[in-house]
Amino acid sequence: MIESADIREWRTHDVVDAGGHKIGALEAIYVDTSTDEPAMATVQVGLPTRHHLVFVPLDGAVVGPDYVKVSYDKSLVKDCPAIGTDDVLPAADEEAIFRHYGMDYQTGTGGERQLARR
Repeated sequence: MIESADIREWRTHDVVDAGGHKIGALEAIYVDTSTDEPAMATVQVGLPTRHHLVFVPLDGAVVGPDYVKVSYDKSLVKDCPAIGTDDVLPAADEEAIFRHYGMDYQTGTGGERQLARR
C-alpha cells in the first residue's frame, strides 16, 4: 500500500497505466474518510489550454522513479467523471466516480462523505 506521506511527494509526476501509457500528471490525493488511507488521486488531463481533473483509484498503485503506475487502463481513467482544475468534488458526484470503476460506494453512518482531499 502506498502511504499518504509518500504519494504526496509525487505531485506533478506522471501517472501511467499498467501498460506504461501516460495518463496525465498527479494533482492531489483523496483519502477514504473511514481509514484516512489514500484511496484516489486526481490526474490532470487534457489539452494545455483545457485541462481538467479525473479521478483514479490507488488500489494496486506502484510508485516508480518518476511516475505512479495505476492498475486502471488509460481509456477508462480518461472517461471518468471530471472536475475543473480549480473545482472541488461535489459530495453528490462521489458515487458516480465509484460506479465508473465498478466499486461500492458507502457514506459514513451519519452520511459523511467517503472521500476527502489531502
